[in-house]
Amino acid sequence: MIVKHIKSNFILGSDVKVANTFMSRLKGLMFVSEIKGMDGLIIEKCNSIHNCFVRFPIDVIFLSGDNQVVKIIKEFKPWRFSFIYFKAKRVLELPAGKIPDTVHKGDFLEVSGV
Repeated sequence: MIVKHIKSNFILGSDVKVANTFMSRLKGLMFVSEIKGMDGLIIEKCNSIHNCFVRFPIDVIFLSGDNQVVKIIKEFKPWRFSFIYFKAKRVLELPAGKIPDTVHKGDFLEVSGV
């Protein structure tokens, strides 16, 4: 799936996987040494995350049901817990340093190729 920042037309990922089953959401990026074979991961039905058993920092975007940016966390380090963002319905996890400074809270992302 492709994820694009609408305002700047910046492609955040052209091969983003989706975690939408209980097991895929539970596993997320745990126990891997790097994001490999994909550009990122969207976790559905999610409004908070942890980075336990993830061995590297990630960039995180919490999204509302209509893919509006609710919260951005850059360089989310291992063994950390996020707050709960009640407006968020899904989370986009990307390699650290992937989110440009042009992406802000309130912006919209386009998710296509589902």
